[in-house]
Amino acid sequence: MYQNTPSALLHVFVLQKQLLEKNAEIEDFCAALGIIYEPVVIGEKAFEDAPSTDRYPETIYYRLLAHEYLPQDLDRILYLDADILCLNDICPLYEMELGASLYVAASHGSDDNMTDLVNKMRLQNFEAESYYNSGVLLMNLTEIRREVKRDAILDYIAQNSFKLFLPDQDVLNALYGHLTIQIPDELYNYDARYNVLYYARSKGEWDLDWVIENTVFLHFCGRDKPWLTEYHGRYAALYKHYQHRSRKVGR
Repeated sequence: MYQNTPSALLHVFVLQKQLLEKNAEIEDFCAALGIIYEPVVIGEKAFEDAPSTDRYPETIYYRLLAHEYLPQDLDRILYLDADILCLNDICPLYEMELGASLYVAASHGSDDNMTDLVNKMRLQNFEAESYYNSGVLLMNLTEIRREVKRDAILDYIAQNSFKLFLPDQDVLNALYGHLTIQIPDELYNYDARYNVLYYARSKGEWDLDWVIENTVFLHFCGRDKPWLTEYHGRYAALYKHYQHRSRKVGR
């Protein structure tokens, strides 16, 4: 992101249950790049009643109530999952008009919308335009502070826990999907697992060169992550390139 958004001063907030063990290293890394870093410690008990598993720990709920912990003078913020690689300038997304919408997000549904239909039936949110992936969220904090309430979220979880497959993502879609602006996933939330499907959807246009030139966020969804030695996905070399560059920071 630092390399591909050179015109912006980056201010990074990292939501964390406890202060990270490598907090000092993160501070030094960001300082070397001129990035402002602020740890936001949530604490142990904030989401102890929310459903969670080893794969989906309670920390995934932080994005739903981030507005309670972030500085009140912020009017918007871009949330990113940790398994995302930034390939191009984020400013066109970050600066887009939000109106009264709460979120801006992309859907990983196929062209036939079958995935969207299944999820809408499951969550009964037919007024939403799509089923959104919560890995990339432009958040309209001004409106979110008015509309998003902790009690409503926890009540929904308590009443619907049996049908929540991806808990925080399901909650976001069920309660606030109709207040979300949809953006194209091939640009802002490209699922690295499905390059063959993207290639087919675009009739051969969205190849590797196109992704490097146009895609802003490459999302390594699922269990296979590019920092693991056994990962051999199509975009492994891209990740390793930026990983190599990051290791040189401060040297």
